[in-house]
Amino acid sequence: MHEDAGTSPDPRTELRADCGRCFGLCCVALPFARSADFAIGKGAGEPCPNLRSDSRCGIHDRLRQTGFTGCTVYDCFGAGQHVSQVTFGGVDWRSGSRERARLMVDAFPVVRHLHELLWYLNEALTLPAARPVHPDVRRLIATTERLTRGTPEELAALDAGAHRQEAGDVLLRASELVRAGAGGGRRKDRRGADLMGARLKGADLRGASLRGALLIAADLAGADLRGADLLGADLRDTDLTDADLTGALFLTQPQLNAARGGDGTRLPDLLARPGHWTSPS
Repeated sequence: MHEDAGTSPDPRTELRADCGRCFGLCCVALPFARSADFAIGKGAGEPCPNLRSDSRCGIHDRLRQTGFTGCTVYDCFGAGQHVSQVTFGGVDWRSGSRERARLMVDAFPVVRHLHELLWYLNEALTLPAARPVHPDVRRLIATTERLTRGTPEELAALDAGAHRQEAGDVLLRASELVRAGAGGGRRKDRRGADLMGARLKGADLRGASLRGALLIAADLAGADLRGADLLGADLRDTDLTDADLTGALFLTQPQLNAARGGDGTRLPDLLARPGHWTSPS
């Protein structure tokens, strides 16, 4: 049962990666191309050469220095341990048939997709202003959780697009309800906007919709983003130094990991300050 905030622990705490209970699935299932983010390229289902036999990364403490910045910004929302321990009952992809390994590789990104959706839906339940849509949110959480408990074959075959669309409509309504009460005068609608490199230092973006916006390398230092909707916003190399993100809607750890910030950046309670952020000089 999911209740409003304050009556039970936030379910999002269970949607965090626990690499000790995973078989290194992100290092196997996901493809990546040689680029500024990855020193090498590999295909889906191909183990990264840095993955050790104990499912640990051999260069975890020096990923950035060795050209694997992309690994440091990734988060599976707990999909790795779910697929490893629940879907496959603790059986490593190295064990058994190639078919089992293929099913595990196929199931992992699907569960990751569903777990990310659960993060957003459970956040919506913590928003008092979104109470009118809470019944729909609870229904979608129940459906999404049921989907995550599917068999390996069911997960591998699942097309989550329609489900995500339905959830997206409810999350958009939740966002509108919350942002309607946000400060900052007229709320800016920058949904899907190309703001790459934009100079928004100190901007008042309270209650703004930045859903899906491209904010790559944008200057948001000192910006007020309280109540702003950041679902799907691309924050790669975005400067969030001294920005206020408390109360920002649908912000995730991977987004923060991809951005730049410092000790003065104010964050929502459940999100951690990335280790590579440096203190302002």
